[in-house]
Amino acid sequence: MYKLENIKKHNALLKSVLCIFAVSGILFANDNIAVDGGKKYPVKDGMYTKYHVNTQGYKKFNFGREATQDEINAWNVDVRPDGEGLPKYDTKNGKVVLEDGKPKIAQGSVELGEELYDEKCASCHGDFGSGGKGYPTLAGGSKNSLTLQRLNPADMNPNPEGPFKTIGSYWPYASTLFWYIQDSMPFTNPKTLTNSQTYALVAYLLSVNNIKINGEELDYEFILNKENFSKIKLPNEDGFYPNVDTPKNPKQGVENITKFLADAKNYGTGTRCMKDCIKEDVDKLLLKMRHDLSKDANQPLSTKRDLPKVKEGEQSSVGKTIYESKCAVCHGNDAIGAPVLKDKEAWANVVKKGMDKVYSNALNGVNAMPPKGGHMDISDEDIKKTVDYMVESSK
Repeated sequence: MYKLENIKKHNALLKSVLCIFAVSGILFANDNIAVDGGKKYPVKDGMYTKYHVNTQGYKKFNFGREATQDEINAWNVDVRPDGEGLPKYDTKNGKVVLEDGKPKIAQGSVELGEELYDEKCASCHGDFGSGGKGYPTLAGGSKNSLTLQRLNPADMNPNPEGPFKTIGSYWPYASTLFWYIQDSMPFTNPKTLTNSQTYALVAYLLSVNNIKINGEELDYEFILNKENFSKIKLPNEDGFYPNVDTPKNPKQGVENITKFLADAKNYGTGTRCMKDCIKEDVDKLLLKMRHDLSKDANQPLSTKRDLPKVKEGEQSSVGKTIYESKCAVCHGNDAIGAPVLKDKEAWANVVKKGMDKVYSNALNGVNAMPPKGGHMDISDEDIKKTVDYMVESSK
């Protein structure tokens, strides 16, 4: 009985397999195979296999239509380091905006940029680009800070500061600044800025970073457009190029490598080696960190979190750190109107009012300066230390 039942099951299985082959053969014979090797089935009774199909709109698969020139222009917004792609006119939906019947030139002043920044950017990036909680600082710092390496605070001589990356210290090209702002900002409403508004914002951000164009300081009346944009050179433009035997022109290193890789003769010409292949001193082939950490690499971390003691005659590191990260944007720039650090005459006039008054102005705000310079998260005590640092450094 058991044997007979298994024979019946076996025969039934063979019949079903034969039916499947027969049906699939018919289907494959009457339809095409997709490019990727998959099977295509006919649409039948409003169904494609088990999926519903809108038979009224279904005729055949298509790849759409060619994009119009206006559609291409609306998406072709990338700006290259050499200025290629910078807009000459204001546009909307890929079409040039007209003003009095003529194409409207895209341009923006520092003054307009400041108004736009205060309205659309300061809530995240802080006043004058000084930074906000969770959002990047846009102004301050210097190219020299990029060589700093943050060390373990438990070291004998810790370096409490690391690289300070902003537009003025780190960003290589103003062209990508323009592109990024127009494509992605403001964060809550991207792609809403006109070309003129973007020029104005770039001009303002360059001004608060003390960037000059052809030796000219960017005052309120300065107007940025496509014509003078190409004259912008940021301090760290060469910082992204490998300094490989090309100290006078770092960009030449990239050109040399590109030329070498493009030459097919440089491939497959080496000598095969399976043993003792490296002839040079291995140390010469390694990239090493600027600071040697090997001596302290295995030392247990200290649980102390005290700030380094200030030596006699040395200014508070707290005040100095806060000044450089929060206050230098205004007090390190003559164009802003605030007393500049180390300007003895300007600070002498400030101190004449008495230190209590100076502290009060710093804490509560005065003229164009907001309370605590806009950094309400800093304690009153640390604000006073910062004032002390600025006063003592300007004697």
